[in-house]
Amino acid sequence: MSGEVLFEIKLHGFLLWASVGFLMPVSILVKRIDTYLFFSNVISVLVATAATVMSIKYFDNSFNNDHQRIGLAFYAIMWFQAFLGIFRPHRGSKGRSIWYIFHWLMGIALSLLGVINIYTGLQAYHKRTSNNVRIWTLVFTVQISLVFFVYIVQEKWHYIKKQRDVIGNKTVQPTDQEMSPNYQQHKEVSSEPC
Repeated sequence: MSGEVLFEIKLHGFLLWASVGFLMPVSILVKRIDTYLFFSNVISVLVATAATVMSIKYFDNSFNNDHQRIGLAFYAIMWFQAFLGIFRPHRGSKGRSIWYIFHWLMGIALSLLGVINIYTGLQAYHKRTSNNVRIWTLVFTVQISLVFFVYIVQEKWHYIKKQRDVIGNKTVQPTDQEMSPNYQQHKEVSSEPC
């Protein structure tokens, strides 16, 4: 394998890691800050498109392996998702809820395909070059795990903060009604004479 082809493979991998492995997860984490979300999504799509152009220009596109097939599906969903984002209904309009659910599901599919394809790309690189990819696989796994952990904490942060809230200097104690949903029925039953 020539040095030029090896460079193109590494650049393709780096661009897709930057887009799918870094920018897309960051976009998910900053989803509540609309301005940054838009820019990180646009940059992510542009970087992934550059990697797509590279793969079309420099590599054999016979689609005879999982990495290429998943990559093709990824690119199609990525651009479909981009068009969904561009042509979204306004907030409060009739189709916004359906659009949101569909956009969200497509985003999940896109993220999963991207992560899976990074792993299949590392395996394809190993198969083609015989270079060890264990360290890169481990580093990427740690990175994705950290992103997932931050996402879960971010998703539950409001609930976590609420758990430490107190009224004045007293902690909140559950009432009998909160502890037992059948409190009123139990009270009525026990007050009747035998």
